Amino acid sequence: MLAAARTTARAAQSGHEAAYATSDDNELRQVAPADPDAILAWRPDLGWEPLLPADDARRALLDLYLPICSAATPRPTTIAHLGQSLDGFIATHAGESQWITGEENILHLHRLRALCDADVVGAGTVAADDPQLTTRLVSGSNPLRVVLDPMRRLGDHYRIFQDDAAETLYVCGRSFKRSDERRFGRATVVDVADTPDGPDVAELVALLRQRGCSRILVEGGGVTVSMFFEANLLDRLHLAVAPLFIGDGRPAIRLSPRALGECPRPPYRVFRMGADVLFDFDLRSSAERAGGQLDSSPTVTRII
Repeated sequence: MLAAARTTARAAQSGHEAAYATSDDNELRQVAPADPDAILAWRPDLGWEPLLPADDARRALLDLYLPICSAATPRPTTIAHLGQSLDGFIATHAGESQWITGEENILHLHRLRALCDADVVGAGTVAADDPQLTTRLVSGSNPLRVVLDPMRRLGDHYRIFQDDAAETLYVCGRSFKRSDERRFGRATVVDVADTPDGPDVAELVALLRQRGCSRILVEGGGVTVSMFFEANLLDRLHLAVAPLFIGDGRPAIRLSPRALGECPRPPYRVFRMGADVLFDFDLRSSAERAGGQLDSSPTVTRII
């Protein structure tokens, strides 16, 4: 999957269909379409497509991640991920969220980080979890870490502002940034416009695209993901549902009220991750379209 992500730009520039097999150094090599070793195909209008048979144990993993690997500069993608309880909460009111979802979904989140160029979180996530936002559970480089703190709620003592694991941007509202301010701990300070609805996340996405980030992950929390969703900036949403009832707490997705007939009902796929169920929503497809290293016995399986 990492090799596919690295090969996307070259495959897209070629402008023609091609088949690929894996090489001994975990890269992709182009082969004839009928080659029995071929596991992936590049389609110029669609991106990567798995060539493995449906009963191959690796097929579900490729199905899940190849839409993300297919993103490149001409066709970037922004994906959000949230883990929630059955009754729609991502944490208790006290901020407890570790661990609502199980180990398989945590591994999935690290894979998303490894496949993406930038990882965006809100101030609430940093305050509650003090995350590192690294790929320590899987192979692959750490993404650019982006902390969105529009009203400067955070101090610079959190790990993400003090370690050198990856480059970090600290993003605040323009009215909250001093003209001579450059650093926040070890992070670089960046400002975006203030709007009546909060920070201008479209400006943030544009800024990240200018830095060459073709794949952006919005990791949380619920307020931040909802902000990107409401602004129509998400291409995909991964929503992992755990078999757990919290009762009350911090909600997952919250959008502005609308009539039932106007509520979004995007195409989706369903994957099983241990005890959790992952909904992969394609937010860019039309309503008519239905919606590390590969393990020899992966715990991710395609349901629908």
